Amino acid sequence: MKKMKIGYGIGAVGKDMVYALVAGFLMYYYNTVLGVSSTFIGVLFMAVRIFDAFNDPMMGVLVGKTNTKLGKFRPWLLVGTLLNAVVLYFLFAVPVGIQGNDLLIYLSVIYLLWGITYTIMDIPYWSMIPAITKPGKERESVSVIARSCAGLGYALPTALTMLLVGILGAGNEREGFRILTLIIAILFVFAILVTVFTVKEKNDIHSKTSSVKEMFHSLFQNDQALAVVITIVIFNSSLYLTQNLALYFFEFDIGNVALYGVFATVGGIAQILSMMSLPMLRKKYETIEIFIGAISLAIIGYVFLFILGSLHITNIIALAIAAIIIFAGFGLATVLTTIFLADTVDYGEWKNNQRNESVVFSLQTFVVKLASAISVFIAGVGLDLISLDVNASMQSASTLLGMRVMMTLIPIVGLVIAIILFKKNYFLTQIKINEITNEIKLRKE
Repeated sequence: MKKMKIGYGIGAVGKDMVYALVAGFLMYYYNTVLGVSSTFIGVLFMAVRIFDAFNDPMMGVLVGKTNTKLGKFRPWLLVGTLLNAVVLYFLFAVPVGIQGNDLLIYLSVIYLLWGITYTIMDIPYWSMIPAITKPGKERESVSVIARSCAGLGYALPTALTMLLVGILGAGNEREGFRILTLIIAILFVFAILVTVFTVKEKNDIHSKTSSVKEMFHSLFQNDQALAVVITIVIFNSSLYLTQNLALYFFEFDIGNVALYGVFATVGGIAQILSMMSLPMLRKKYETIEIFIGAISLAIIGYVFLFILGSLHITNIIALAIAAIIIFAGFGLATVLTTIFLADTVDYGEWKNNQRNESVVFSLQTFVVKLASAISVFIAGVGLDLISLDVNASMQSASTLLGMRVMMTLIPIVGLVIAIILFKKNYFLTQIKINEITNEIKLRKE
């Protein structure tokens, strides 16, 4: 079991290094390095992610129907990784000779291909959790390890990308991004290979999925999965809006883009440590209580960050405190949503006599991408609406206020709504899950 946990965690490091690079820096690369309009980027990213989100359920159906010697998850994990690594490189290695409309077409096609190939890899990866663990401590342990490792993978590019781009490109950001992307693509393939050869599926797991229509039917029959899915959409929309605007916020509002690296590094460490603290917190609190507390903590951090931006406070300790509060909350909430989704698989089997790991976790990626589409559209169009000029030495007061509102206050509204909806609709406590698990076991016997 220990070998499996380590192998599964290493895969999370690799895949989230890729996601962090794309989610955190592709908009910046297209906008400031290639000179593409932020509105075009926002519309493009939204359109592709919505398409990709609706593509996820079809991938979930394919995974559910797969039956090979490697199991149903690992073949897709391997194929998706190899394809995505190649497309990732060309995402950040745009040929210099491509200009004008040809450039816009190239960016649109390659970004669409990246989303499709990432889906092929991502859905089977997370779908494995309920297929390789039992409900309770074992599942929580694997989820914590996977999300902690994912947090580490996400934190590394977030903290180091701009520094490494400058070093690798010798001052040429375009070349720096190309070289760094090649390195990350290679590490990504290696990490997933470790997962493929160390993680084995349980032989007694059976699931049935026949069509996309049935998948959505099973979702609406599973009221707990639906409650978690809606919460994830709102929760991640808030998180991704912050990530899309962070570089701009630190460069133009805080006035020191170098502090972004410190903010991201401290936040990444806080996120990983908060994820690792879950087993200790579980000794005293129910998962639902921890989740609500975690989101409330993130809201407090956002309020503090808004105050810092409004007063133009660039004190590194104050920014670090804001990062710790925000990302500690997000870290706990992220790992808990994974556990909640895995538990809804057991709930669905208990309620509907149908077990759908790939269905439920394809819905996770579906709603995460939907949330990402919403947030990147708000960010892209919002930057033009507030009249941000990336070439200007100074921005107007109204532009900076608009930046601050999008970066902090809009996410706060989203998080408050997430707490209200989740608290009202989700009821799978550990006691309830134990009852469900025991009844399923009795049925099989």
